Amino acid sequence: MNRTDRLYALVEDLRAVAPRRRTARELAARHEVSVRTIERDIAALQQSGVPIHADAGRTGGYAIDRRMTLPPLNFTPAEAVAVGIALRRMRGTPFDAAGAGALGKIMSAMSDESAGAARDLAERVRLVEPADQLPPAEHAALIQQAVVRGRVIEMSYIDRFGIVTDRRVEPLLLMCGIEGWYLVGWCRLREGNRVFRLDRIAAAELAEPVVVSRTLGEIADLPPERLIQPVRL
Repeated sequence: MNRTDRLYALVEDLRAVAPRRRTARELAARHEVSVRTIERDIAALQQSGVPIHADAGRTGGYAIDRRMTLPPLNFTPAEAVAVGIALRRMRGTPFDAAGAGALGKIMSAMSDESAGAARDLAERVRLVEPADQLPPAEHAALIQQAVVRGRVIEMSYIDRFGIVTDRRVEPLLLMCGIEGWYLVGWCRLREGNRVFRLDRIAAAELAEPVVVSRTLGEIADLPPERLIQPVRL
């Protein structure tokens, strides 16, 4: 384990047992380094602002204040790059801007050394994308706002036959499928739940708040062989 990864691991170790303490000898054994190395690492973390407290004596050791630490401090360079890779697939989706903001917060919370290591690793990663990749959904961000805020969507929709219809849709959820992102909602024109591909929405704007509570129920135009899995955080 290199020093950067060990620093993150030390913070995780101390967070896991907080408010209890770990001694330098215990940490040295866990990470297979000398006690002196642990002492230098802890001093470096303290200087960078991580709230680690040291108590001397036979029952002493190192403890961290979990209330004063933020999870982004614990991202390793590899974890930051993994998030960046996943977010690259979010271009033109409802979570494009949110993902970019999240990655920016992660990078700003990391130390200069770790952020530099993450950028160096990212330079050695490439993504291969199909030449006929689906175009981004122009109104994806607005649709995401409608789902979050519970607003009716007034939109012009192009179906798979090229027919354009004007719809008023009460959004229920967003769905990521094989062919891109979809909106599932109650269509007032069809009086039922329908699925709309975001890249087929030609125009859209937010309308009045949704006042009727709808359930997902049956989705008329979703093939039964497709499985819908929820996102777990």
